Amino acid sequence: MRIAAIEDLHADAGWRTYSFLKVTTDDGIVGWSEYSENYGSAGLTGVIRAIAAQLVGVDPRPVEKITAMLYAQTRQAPGGVNAQAIAAIENALLDVKAKGLGVRVCELFGGPVRERLPLYWSHCGTYRVTYPELCGVPPVTSLDDVKALGREVRAKGYGSLKTNILRFDGGAAALHMPGFARGGEGPEINVDRGLTRAVDRLLGAFREGAGEDAGLHLDLNFNFRTEGYIRMARAIEDHDPTWVEIDLFEPDALAHIRRQVRTPIASGESLFGRRGFLPYLAAGAMDVAIVDVVWNGLAESLKIAAMADAYEINVAPHNFYGHLSTAISAHFSAAVPNFRIMEIDVDDCRWRDEFYLNPPVIRDGHLHLPTGPGWGVEVNEAAVRARSGRR
Repeated sequence: MRIAAIEDLHADAGWRTYSFLKVTTDDGIVGWSEYSENYGSAGLTGVIRAIAAQLVGVDPRPVEKITAMLYAQTRQAPGGVNAQAIAAIENALLDVKAKGLGVRVCELFGGPVRERLPLYWSHCGTYRVTYPELCGVPPVTSLDDVKALGREVRAKGYGSLKTNILRFDGGAAALHMPGFARGGEGPEINVDRGLTRAVDRLLGAFREGAGEDAGLHLDLNFNFRTEGYIRMARAIEDHDPTWVEIDLFEPDALAHIRRQVRTPIASGESLFGRRGFLPYLAAGAMDVAIVDVVWNGLAESLKIAAMADAYEINVAPHNFYGHLSTAISAHFSAAVPNFRIMEIDVDDCRWRDEFYLNPPVIRDGHLHLPTGPGWGVEVNEAAVRARSGRR
């Protein structure tokens, strides 16, 4: 078996682009991965093309050997788009290898620990504030709408949800995300009493709608500095959140925050590889390690999870992409013993399902691990090409 062709495809998904890597072998096996060039990874497709060109004619099955070689070749510029490019290639090669053997990808790593994965409804309310017309869902314009959304989460069987900072105190609903330079805020990313009150009311509305037993997660992203994270986490403690998600590139600062607050801290979605996670684990900086399997590749993600396990830390995948990425994250979640919960976007562009021949099965707030070979979710190439587009 040899790699005959490597191709990238891109589809218009409303406010973002879905990107896919297709690896075809000389005996007709097709392996897929999904990656994201959005949110700070501009140019990733060009990096994938440059790195992958040398693999045409190569046997795709020794995946560990190939990824080790690619990491060695990019050693002087680690992380970032190089790591994401290698991850996209790795994930597609794992799909090829598993399909060639007629097994699921997780079987390559000892088989699943679990077949049914609890989910939390991610970006709950966020897309209904920012893109309701593209999602085809009712807009969220008030705290009463937040309560109604909480009731919808409960009615659809989800036991947990995660929201971003949504404000309803200035007239129109607004997403507060200065850490990503959105909304016109400056680089100082400070917190004030008005903001803590707004978030307190937001979580109170979700709690009223979703119920006392619902798991509430708050994603603070990169939106504050150390002092601001402490103030915000303390302001919402009475809502008993499952975790506060914080992104920081300073492990000692995150460890300091964790010591100052009662709410568990989840972090890591922007970290690369075992070397990226090690100082955070060694500093005792997180209660849950968030691992992006699309950015790191499944094989590397499993190594991160094994390292976290040695520090008595559970892991959860960072997953806000399309259905194939959900399947990739599901194989990670199924294979590790120290799994916490899996992220999924319920709201998305209205036509998301068109891009996949067999979207994952979700019932009662749980994802059922696909049963087909490889990832178990196949890309509808014709539909992707019909909506071809890149941003």
